[in-house]
Amino acid sequence: MRVDSKWIGAAAVALAMGASQASADTGEIAKAVEADYADHLGALFRHFHENPELSFLETNTAKRMAAELRATGMEVTEGVGGTGVVGMVRNGPGPLVMLRADMDGLPLPEKSGLPYASKAVQVAQDGVEYPVMHACGHDVHITSMVGTARQLMEMKDQWSGTLMFVVQPAEERVGGAELMLKDGLYERFGKPDYAVAFHVDADLPTGKVSGSEDIVGSSADSVDIVVPGIGAHGASPHQGRDPVYIGAQIVTALQSIDSREVGPLSPVVVTVGSFHSGTKHNIISDEARLQLTVRANDEEVRAQIHQAIERIAVNIGRAHGLPEDLLPRVTRTEGTPVTANDPALARRLNAVMIDAFGEDGFLPAVQTGMGAEDFAYFVTKEQGVPGYYFAVGGTPPEDFEAAANGGPPVPSHHSPLFKIAPRESVTLGTRAMIAAVLDLAPAK
Repeated sequence: MRVDSKWIGAAAVALAMGASQASADTGEIAKAVEADYADHLGALFRHFHENPELSFLETNTAKRMAAELRATGMEVTEGVGGTGVVGMVRNGPGPLVMLRADMDGLPLPEKSGLPYASKAVQVAQDGVEYPVMHACGHDVHITSMVGTARQLMEMKDQWSGTLMFVVQPAEERVGGAELMLKDGLYERFGKPDYAVAFHVDADLPTGKVSGSEDIVGSSADSVDIVVPGIGAHGASPHQGRDPVYIGAQIVTALQSIDSREVGPLSPVVVTVGSFHSGTKHNIISDEARLQLTVRANDEEVRAQIHQAIERIAVNIGRAHGLPEDLLPRVTRTEGTPVTANDPALARRLNAVMIDAFGEDGFLPAVQTGMGAEDFAYFVTKEQGVPGYYFAVGGTPPEDFEAAANGGPPVPSHHSPLFKIAPRESVTLGTRAMIAAVLDLAPAK
């Protein structure tokens, strides 16, 4: 899952961000990362891309990540929150910095045409076998985490503190972060002073890093509505209660939440992505099922939306004469809060990125859609952990130029055509994470 943002020129904000505290030679780090990509990370990326696994079922990916992190010399714990992996490095006094990467793929058949395109299939938790691909770049994230770990373990004289490498399952189901926390992530391994993560972005040119000082992802909730009915012959609808008709009115009425209940300056999305009922033309079914995705940029608005969905669904059922024991039932199945960067930390690390990659290499982010990200759980106000979530460019600039001149469009995230430039994405993500650590945990 990718958060949606657009990028703008950095020159106007660079001076306001101040100078970075990073002291390492970024040129030498870049050479080392490029060499590691040629020797190890390139093959590792290809392995992950060819062998994706679905949310909550990332067993082999987790084993490989545990082995890669363990090989650097760090202490590794497996099975945290299901398939999650935690690697710990203690290197003298200093802050505890958490670095997070998500690892799950998506139930899609890959049609990218790449020579290393995924042919994997997997039986999901629902018992159905699906094709699987990395259609959102999580293979980049975990490969870069390995690259970051390998470099930082060779640079212990340049940083001081404790690093927590978190390999998170089930981001696409926005459930893995919460599971790791419920399994005692912060109690068992320590509460971070800072948490950092990135997402590769197909809408951002390679060589560019993008960050926001505010919101980086909307809340996202999956909501199921079951609409009971009273079955009847299609030729005699008056003898029953039609759940399709009732459900259709619910679908229409839900759009009034945005237009008539929530303030016009607060963005809201209520999308009905699935509506199923019935088996035959002339049978009025006794049940309809709706599946919704619900988005907001504010936790109070998020709560307001869910209260409104419940009220609308139940009372439309009442209006159509459904008895009290057959009223529509609303259930929230999956969800994640709003993801927002800590402003002070974001200003600090945005300046680090400008220092590391130049003013032309950093592009401040502006939200343009309502994508979500369960990194939010690690950095909620209740947790009290300052977070920084940023983007790394994944598509070569020439691909954007070709698309602008009538060529094929750049494939979006979650598309079977999705692809990014692996070397440029992995190496830039690795360098950016290293730069963040060197600034947050400087050598004493």
